[in-house]
Amino acid sequence: PSRNYQAKIITRLAEMRQPVLVAVQGGCYTGGLELALAGDIIVASESASFADTHGKFALVPAGGMWQRLPRRIGRWKARAMSCTGLPVSGAEAARIGLANHIVADDALLAKVDDLAQAIAAQSRHSVFAYKKLYAEQADLTLNAGLAHEVFNGSGVGADFAERVAGKFG
Repeated sequence: PSRNYQAKIITRLAEMRQPVLVAVQGGCYTGGLELALAGDIIVASESASFADTHGKFALVPAGGMWQRLPRRIGRWKARAMSCTGLPVSGAEAARIGLANHIVADDALLAKVDDLAQAIAAQSRHSVFAYKKLYAEQADLTLNAGLAHEVFNGSGVGADFAERVAGKFG
């Protein structure tokens, strides 16, 4: 494998045009957490736990942890997770914004399926544009982000007329 191939794979996953749904049941540690952070929507079951355990093994993250975790939960909570290596429960992950949803273990796949169906019901044009604009504006000031949205948006999708006419539910 090429140097840093794991980081390249995780980055490619994060940069996919379509939203990436992540289902977590049980432990999501170290590289698994880096992989999960590449997703757009994380659904955790009640048995889920998340931890940055790189320090336990004398490792330093190289798959985007230092960039994605603080952006997702804030730098102070990210520092605490990384410095202690202690796990965060699925419920706590949802409370701090690491997970978007917390569900019972037996409801995990149904919740992910519901979210996938909701996304699929949206215009692909819009969903792809959302993901692109969210990524592009992440580090911009408010005014720069607003201008970027106006001047770099994808405009009206090809399915606009059909959707307004109610042909898509």
